[in-house]
Amino acid sequence: PQHTVSWYRETELGKLASSTMGGVRQQLMAAVLVAVALMATAAEGYITQKTWGAIRRANRAGPFVGLVVPNTYEMVPVLESPSFVASKSVPNMDIQGRRFRFGTIEGQSVVMVMTGLSMLNAGLTTQMLLSLFRVKGIVHWGIAGNANEDLQIGDVTIPEYWAHVSLWNWQRFGDGKDNELPLEAAGDYTREYGFLNFSDYTVGQSNPELSANHLNSIWYQPEEIFPASGEPEERQHAFWVPASKRYYALAKKLEGMELPACVNATTCLPRAPRVTRVSKGCSANVFLDNAEYRQFLRKQFGCTPVEMESAAVALVAHTQGVPFLTIRSLSDLAGGGSALRARERGQDLPRHRR
Repeated sequence: PQHTVSWYRETELGKLASSTMGGVRQQLMAAVLVAVALMATAAEGYITQKTWGAIRRANRAGPFVGLVVPNTYEMVPVLESPSFVASKSVPNMDIQGRRFRFGTIEGQSVVMVMTGLSMLNAGLTTQMLLSLFRVKGIVHWGIAGNANEDLQIGDVTIPEYWAHVSLWNWQRFGDGKDNELPLEAAGDYTREYGFLNFSDYTVGQSNPELSANHLNSIWYQPEEIFPASGEPEERQHAFWVPASKRYYALAKKLEGMELPACVNATTCLPRAPRVTRVSKGCSANVFLDNAEYRQFLRKQFGCTPVEMESAAVALVAHTQGVPFLTIRSLSDLAGGGSALRARERGQDLPRHRR
């Protein structure tokens, strides 16, 4: 019977697949062993005893507030501020491609480091900072795109929660929202945080034949985390990562700050910028310049600043049990369309990185 033949084929195919996977695993293990042997003569990747000595000397000035910043142009204003006094004994220290700058701000010992662009750089640098130095808290700042049409360019936002929104489970074509995701039953993936269906953004949706999209849907996923306070190798999950309650409460005092509305005599904003605490910020390894996706993120997650580093800083600080706060100044409304835009003699101001 046809049913018996199908069952037999599936059984044989199952055996073949199992045998093939076993062979792949053996090949992978052999490749790993060869790679380890080759690396025996590779360049040193560890920190030297001389550098460890310098780290111990620098830590005598701690504990520090860690200052984490994505780019040079976001760091230089603080370095040039009269409030920042560089350490005379250890002004800076270069370790594995990162420069850590030491000093004080209003008597508080600080160590400042630039991460570079992206979630990977931000997370890696923050972990180095916390692993090497006596850091009691982190303040992270920079520029971000804006997803909140109630705010304008120049407004300074302080989110209470951060999420990484570029970790996805990409669903196969033909499956829908009621279909279980691959590995969902094992707890690897979830449908808890919602999805984006590409067909919803297809031009010509009135024609079903034209609106179907083989890209189907992406489902947003939480990060796997391994908190320092937990059991090693026992994962937990985190999507919304909270800022320090104490830091966030203190940030309320910043909301009354008066900020200048004009850059110069000809370049002014429609109103003076405001410092405001907001509910949520979103990070991804994506430069967002698309109005439709900006509006989706705002509707789905309630994001205000959208950028490429803060969630990584938040996740590392969270797993290490270190309090943190992020401050992000808004550039243009991501993807355009803002009702409140800065003008310079009728021209839009240049867009900043986000």
